[in-house]
Amino acid sequence: MSDGTDETDGTNRHRVLDAVLDEVSPSDDERATLRDAYEAVRERALAALEDEGVDGDVTLVGSAARDTWLSGDRDIDVFLLLPPSLERDEFETVGLNVGKEVFPDGTVEYAEHPYVQGNEGGYDVDIVPCYDLDSAEELRSAVDRTPFHKEYVRKVAEEHDGFGDEVRLLKAFARGAGVYGSDLRTRGFSGYLCELFVHHYGDFSSVLEAAADWTPPVRVEFEEPTKEFDSPLVVIDPVDPSRNVASVVSQDAFARFVDAARGWLDAPDESFFFPKEPEPIDADELIETLEERATRLIAVVFDAPDVVDDQLYPQLRKTRRSLVEELERKGFDIVRSRVFASENDASGGGGRAVVLVEANVGEQSRVEKHVGPPVHVREHATAFVEKYEGDDAEENVVGPYIEDGRYVVERDREHTTVEGFVRSDDFFGVGMGKNVETKVRDGYDVLVGEDCAVLLDEFGVELARYFDPKTPSG
Repeated sequence: MSDGTDETDGTNRHRVLDAVLDEVSPSDDERATLRDAYEAVRERALAALEDEGVDGDVTLVGSAARDTWLSGDRDIDVFLLLPPSLERDEFETVGLNVGKEVFPDGTVEYAEHPYVQGNEGGYDVDIVPCYDLDSAEELRSAVDRTPFHKEYVRKVAEEHDGFGDEVRLLKAFARGAGVYGSDLRTRGFSGYLCELFVHHYGDFSSVLEAAADWTPPVRVEFEEPTKEFDSPLVVIDPVDPSRNVASVVSQDAFARFVDAARGWLDAPDESFFFPKEPEPIDADELIETLEERATRLIAVVFDAPDVVDDQLYPQLRKTRRSLVEELERKGFDIVRSRVFASENDASGGGGRAVVLVEANVGEQSRVEKHVGPPVHVREHATAFVEKYEGDDAEENVVGPYIEDGRYVVERDREHTTVEGFVRSDDFFGVGMGKNVETKVRDGYDVLVGEDCAVLLDEFGVELARYFDPKTPSG
């Protein structure tokens, strides 16, 4: 091969890929079961459209329709193709009415517009309305692209022998690397993105050989883009050139995929596709690890807002990022930080959320050095001196004195520990996500060091991954 792989390595690589395909390809029974579930939903949806007096159609979309789905996937996307003559309010009403007729006990979910989710034959089914358009240039909502994606990929597959298997390999590899999924929790590779990569590069192996040398920004263009994109990975949607299919991919997901590609090319192994789930860390391991690291682990724990993950995780990350920035402004050296959230329980109650920070030191000195303006900036310098020498000046202040041409004071530090800060009202000055802040204000716990062991029943795997960050996170 062009990358210098010898015959033995090539044979081993093909052996591994054949074994992986056996695992990830749907069986005939799976295909039949999925088809039966879809047909049952389609029949009820068509009847519901007729009852609504709407001349619409029903179609299967997503990876199941394009034959690129992975064995074990239990999701079906069913789209209602509705007339463009419907105004937006009526469009949404028809979509919800049909969805509720198909699944009377279904739940209403929200994306760009509401849709209904239910279960049929063990499959989670989304019933999503879209406009039945003649051209992708007529798009009226984001989901209107999806039927055009379906037709585009099906045409590609007809001209590309073995296309579905190559896509399945890439999806399984991305899943093993923890970067499969365009949701805002994962911020990784969508199924459609994997399909476009196989279309562009030719097959699974060629995608990885290219990825091993990726240097951002990476651009893949099927059409001339109609706008500029600022992203580490830019893949122009052939259906809609104004869209970057890879816009959600984070820098870390991009880098993890590159790292995994290099690892696979160096030593092909099934573990890249099927990594072992880490064993949950137990209390003894947690205490031993913290003693070895000699750091201070702090967990802020609160009830998770009752919102979907695509709303929750951006808010949790914003809260974590703002907290870390504020702590570092206050002189704390933060080694690492993470956010976790548990699923809602079976009764519909919310789970818990955790913002975790690990500080390099447990406690700072009481004294804080505060650097003021240069002496030559008279107005600001005079105000600084008056603040610390006037009648209302703080107690226990050393200075002002001059150092490197600036006024400096040494004053009492307001918070000497991270936990002291997060337990204070100052914590509420940190920029939090809207729903997160509401829950935090309702009440939260602060756990320090070995007290974090109370989280292990719920977050033992997440903490195991935290202390072994090379472990894939998805």
